[in-house]
Amino acid sequence: MQTGLAARQPAAEKMAAAPRDLSANWFAVYTNSHHEKRVAARLAERQIESFLPLYIARHHWKNRCEMNLDLPLFPNYVFVHIHPRERVRILEVPGVLSLVGFGRTLAPLPDFEIEALRSGLGQRRIEPHPYLVIGERVRIKAGSMTGLEGVLVRKKSNFRVVLALDAILQSVAVEVDADDLEPASKYSGGGILPPDFAAQSYRLL
Repeated sequence: MQTGLAARQPAAEKMAAAPRDLSANWFAVYTNSHHEKRVAARLAERQIESFLPLYIARHHWKNRCEMNLDLPLFPNYVFVHIHPRERVRILEVPGVLSLVGFGRTLAPLPDFEIEALRSGLGQRRIEPHPYLVIGERVRIKAGSMTGLEGVLVRKKSNFRVVLALDAILQSVAVEVDADDLEPASKYSGGGILPPDFAAQSYRLL
């Protein structure tokens, strides 16, 4: 029996049953605050393929009660897999404010990033992280998120890679083992980290 985030995975993805359009791309939909789940549900009702990644957050209420909440990994965003000509169908969905782009030109997201993020949910600890522009870049070289690059940071005793989705100026922090990482540039030809890499290449949060 699955536990934790893996057991909740069906709730994290709102997928339509319609056949997949191979000419389509992934785009980011900007929604009203706290309307991400409603938008994803309405997209599914209209048989529009969408993806709403969720993470588990421990919430402490004033009466000292605690409970786990499923929250959007990227607040105000839902991802849709459509052809650009279908943008009007998306804008007609209640709760949708816009699609991310430049003027009337939509900004497609790489299929690889979305698929890797989807497969990583339930297998690794993922949580929101402030968007970063600078820092040491590393590449994940093992597991379901192999090939993704990000900034290496350290939180307490755990290593995390901050993955940036530049199109929407959002980032997430993924917990990883140091053995699963390699430098993204200087040491990209090798398969291992130099001995002093762990001591020098992370930024302390």
